[in-house]
Amino acid sequence: MPDPNGAPPRRDDRSRGGAPRSRSPGRDVPLYGALDLGTNNCRLLIARPTRDGFRVVDSFSRIVRLGEGLTRTGRLDPAAMDRAYDALALCAERLARRGLTSRQISAVATQACRAAQNGPDFIERVRRGTGLDLRIIDPKEEAQLAVQGCLNLFEPQAEAVLVIDVGGGSTEMSWLKREGSAFKTVAWMSAPLGVVSLAERHPEPDADLDPWYEAMVQDMASAIAAGGVDQPALRTLFEQGRAHLVGTSGAITSLAGIHLGLKRYQRDRVDGLWMTSDQCRDAADRLMALGPDGRAAEPCIGAERADLVLAGAAILEAVQRLWPCERVRVADRGLREGLLLQHMRQPRRPRRRRRRGGGRQDAGAAAPET
Repeated sequence: MPDPNGAPPRRDDRSRGGAPRSRSPGRDVPLYGALDLGTNNCRLLIARPTRDGFRVVDSFSRIVRLGEGLTRTGRLDPAAMDRAYDALALCAERLARRGLTSRQISAVATQACRAAQNGPDFIERVRRGTGLDLRIIDPKEEAQLAVQGCLNLFEPQAEAVLVIDVGGGSTEMSWLKREGSAFKTVAWMSAPLGVVSLAERHPEPDADLDPWYEAMVQDMASAIAAGGVDQPALRTLFEQGRAHLVGTSGAITSLAGIHLGLKRYQRDRVDGLWMTSDQCRDAADRLMALGPDGRAAEPCIGAERADLVLAGAAILEAVQRLWPCERVRVADRGLREGLLLQHMRQPRRPRRRRRRGGGRQDAGAAAPET
């Protein structure tokens, strides 16, 4: 994944899907694209399937803040739509340069377009202007895709895992329990708070940040409690250290970068990193001490995330308090990776070739292995 400030992927970041790097697939293997338009970010991955995952050949990430002001007005702001449209137009150009057709692209929109009265109108504007056919997905599918993208970060010995996908406008949580050699989702929920919506509900004061931060934690805790997920047997596994969290979002990867003291964002050091709950809180304390300007100067945060990263830390802390667990695994992967894997595993529909005599015949194509 590119760094949080939009830098292009480095060469050592090209292997994805949680698998070890494998020999590059041949150029006859088709490319696939996954595009995720969220409340805060517009992200694109283009990849080729490999035997044990996929290899990214191009990526794009831009903070667009599509959901800015949405909680106040119920509508997408014109300037926010313009920012998102411009980013999507760049994604469409990248996909076209790689020769991808609509059958090779999975493009989705999440909470901002779900919640906004004019969300469907914006999706239609994008379709007409860029050719991208964005599909607004519901929270359940969003949670499932995040789980699929993070499966390879589950500890083999764990008996249960809680995947937290912190978005801009919502937070999806999925509880999985081991059944034999695999994990099965036993509960999930979507809390209508993400880093953008939580930060807008709690503007940062000039001083005395502890009460402000605690108010965000309590607000998120109330939203989770309202979800009504009650799994006493699972909770026992977490309390006994037989389970762990997986956290996926720019806010959580930024916490990891602060914890590691990185001078530049390094995906290979962040993705898969284990952090304790104390280390997460220590990173949040450091971010509060830095202030807005100091956070903006941090290479793993930048000016565009400076006012959101502590909301993300508060969301994670609320989860950690409600589901006591000493360890969280940081994921620089999630929904886009889930989209890619899902698409690559689908059987490919046969293409039809025209015979010289004007007739048609099927030319079947097998699904690529993943």
